[in-house]
Amino acid sequence: MLKKILTVSGKSGLFKMVSQGKNMFIAESLIDRKRIPVYPRDKAISLGDISIYTDGDEVPLSQIFSTIKKRENGKPIDFSPTIKTDELKSYFAEILPNFDRDKVYPSDIKKMMNWYNLLINAGIVDFEKKAEGEETEKTEEKETGKKDE
Repeated sequence: MLKKILTVSGKSGLFKMVSQGKNMFIAESLIDRKRIPVYPRDKAISLGDISIYTDGDEVPLSQIFSTIKKRENGKPIDFSPTIKTDELKSYFAEILPNFDRDKVYPSDIKKMMNWYNLLINAGIVDFEKKAEGEETEKTEEKETGKKDE
């Protein structure tokens, strides 16, 4: 599900991809439902492509959001915008105990918490659900043993 949710450089909030054209796509804000054109120069990144550094392997953002959802009982995270760095790290350590404290900055944690709240408030609560066509790709990859690139 997070594959169609985007963060766009220079724009606040999150966006859902609603239509794709030849050299751009249309994205709808999760905050106010306004639609904007997004061009290649705008640096849009899918939340499904984001992972968090740990002491071992990287953990996908969808897994982080699912853990937060369980901890918060499906409700938004209640935190102050002026939350202290130690409190952020302590909260995130409950979610992902082995996160890499040198590579994951407090600003990253706060951003993830804000994104989680935006998704919950927009009614997007199934973070690990596959988008249409995504399951087929994974199945083909398993059967052939390689990924088309």
